[in-house]
Amino acid sequence: MKLIIGLGNPGEKYERTRHNAGFWLIERFAARTGIAMRKDAKFQALVGRHADSGVWLLMPQNFMNASGRAVQMMAGFFKITTAEILVVHDELDFAPGVAKVKQGGGIAGHNGLRDISARLGSHDYWRLRIGIGHPGDSQAVSDYVLNKPSAEDRGEIDAAIERSLEIMPLALAGDMQAAMLKLHTQDKPPKAAEKQPKAAEKARPEGKRVASDKPPKVDPPAKETPAPKVEPPPSAEPPPKVEPPPADPPARQTVAAEAGAAPGSKGALESLFKKFMPNK
Repeated sequence: MKLIIGLGNPGEKYERTRHNAGFWLIERFAARTGIAMRKDAKFQALVGRHADSGVWLLMPQNFMNASGRAVQMMAGFFKITTAEILVVHDELDFAPGVAKVKQGGGIAGHNGLRDISARLGSHDYWRLRIGIGHPGDSQAVSDYVLNKPSAEDRGEIDAAIERSLEIMPLALAGDMQAAMLKLHTQDKPPKAAEKQPKAAEKARPEGKRVASDKPPKVDPPAKETPAPKVEPPPSAEPPPKVEPPPADPPARQTVAAEAGAAPGSKGALESLFKKFMPNK
């Protein structure tokens, strides 16, 4: 690595705004290593140099959307290739507390990166991205980056800068793969991990569901195994049918009762009749 650039806007008005996260890292690194950052009119920037490695530090003093001018002049003057450049900048797509390194890629709407890429004619420089979070509305981005973070967010951003400073010796030595591995395998701060979904929630159009809104899938309760069907025991054999005994034949009535009294009885009646009736 031969050139490390921190992006930001010059002046007291912007020095504590989110867009100046790149400046914050360079200032802190320079203070800890005893590097004096001096204004250089030729490069239109604050310039310093790390004595042991010879790496240049650069803080462009044009506004963000003209940051590439100082980078182009410095790289051209010292014959520095894009692969030997590291740009430190604020990153909307990361929550406060997150920092990552990558080489090349898009500019994600960052005006400072856009100007640098246009002037260098390449995207292949290295980037150290310091998360500042997203306002949730693309129309609010300009005001968001040009305002101060909350005290809580500033604490998370400072923590990410501290972890990034730990990889600077590796970056100065040009071992960017080792620097990336070290930074990306550090434990994530818990608050940063919690905040990232909130930013995504704000950015989502109202009323629109995403996969994360779906209720957790609950497995249906296991069906109870039905009790084995028990066949009823075979019914007992019905008792044999008993036929009722034949009815006795009716007693035969005597013909004598129907025909009248017996001949002997007739004579008795006649005698009685004569007794009570006088002779005619």
